[in-house]
Amino acid sequence: MASSSFHLYAPHHIKAIPKITIIPSTKSTTLSYPTTTTTTTTTTIIKNKAHTFGVGALRSNNGVKPLEPSSEVNETPLKIAIIGFGNFGQFIAKGIQRQGHAVLAFSRSDYSEYCDQNGIKFFKTLEGLCNEEPDIVLVCSSILSTESVMLGIPFHKLKPDTIFADVLSVKQYPRNLFLEVLPPEFGIVCTHPMFGPESGRHGWGTLPFVYDEVRILKGSTQAQKCAQFLSIFQKEGCRMVEMSCEEHDRHAAGTQFITHTIGRILSQLNLESTPINTKGYETLLQLTENTVSDSFDLYYGLFMYNVNATEQIDNLDKAFEIVKQKLFGRLHGILRKQIVERVPMQRFQRSIPDGKPASYFLPDNKKMNGFSSFAMPPEPAEKLSKEQEDEKDKATISSRFPF
Repeated sequence: MASSSFHLYAPHHIKAIPKITIIPSTKSTTLSYPTTTTTTTTTTIIKNKAHTFGVGALRSNNGVKPLEPSSEVNETPLKIAIIGFGNFGQFIAKGIQRQGHAVLAFSRSDYSEYCDQNGIKFFKTLEGLCNEEPDIVLVCSSILSTESVMLGIPFHKLKPDTIFADVLSVKQYPRNLFLEVLPPEFGIVCTHPMFGPESGRHGWGTLPFVYDEVRILKGSTQAQKCAQFLSIFQKEGCRMVEMSCEEHDRHAAGTQFITHTIGRILSQLNLESTPINTKGYETLLQLTENTVSDSFDLYYGLFMYNVNATEQIDNLDKAFEIVKQKLFGRLHGILRKQIVERVPMQRFQRSIPDGKPASYFLPDNKKMNGFSSFAMPPEPAEKLSKEQEDEKDKATISSRFPF
């Protein structure tokens, strides 16, 4: 039978998932997990990326079967275990199932009823989950609980080529943790779907999915399974962005962390809707609602486990100070003219006789030289003779009594 091929494209700055050539087969198999009967196909891996993280560990194969680029392997649906089956875990599981893969779930809370209704096998212990030997272990726990979750996994019960992935909002932290605690032959892929149940409720098309193949043995069944796993999100329409964990955290601190910080600050103002809301104000209200709906632990995790977050807090503080300086600097200029330089305010100008400055205004700067105070002493009264005083009195009487 003739073979068919397809290639998944991405923008030039994004590395696409490796090209896969599929040769259909008439042979079929049925999984023992809640999945549909799927036609078995064979694939030829054309390309995969080798990474420098954990290179020494990769020298020890320890059961990872090598796969030459020209060889063929059976592409059966993956068994993907999700640890942490809350709202986000359930959200990701739906996309995995849409692509025909089996989902196994574990969580501290009992989601067995939900799983029964959605064709998912739920486990109440990590031992039971690991006994099923999943191909991929996807960690969907909170940032703060990730370390304790990882230390509680019985790694010896898993296959030697198992791949661990995460969906945390920070990336350097889980990468370093995985490299530290996982057996050296286990694969590591750090991912971050830049969307959630709310933003992705109408589909994942064009939404960014960041990933970094930290430790995947090139030319092995592990590499083929990694490509299968990433293709789930590409087939769902995500915009695949291959990016190092360091670069991700730099970008996330300037976008996600700042967004959550502004929302948290606004929430302290107790903003309320008004009868005259502007579009901008509506945006602020929506931002506040979206950010405070997430737990404070999530926000704290974005701060505590991203080395770039402190710098962003400092930058935000400096930016606020600059804005305040501009505001108060202009205000100070106006007040200085009114108070120090005695420039009259507009509402007083009509009461000032032409050519005669008001008595409460100071003279200009030239006339103030030599004075230690802004106040000028009154000019001495002119000394009048008795005749001049009599003439002045007569003039005053005449002006008041003209008859």
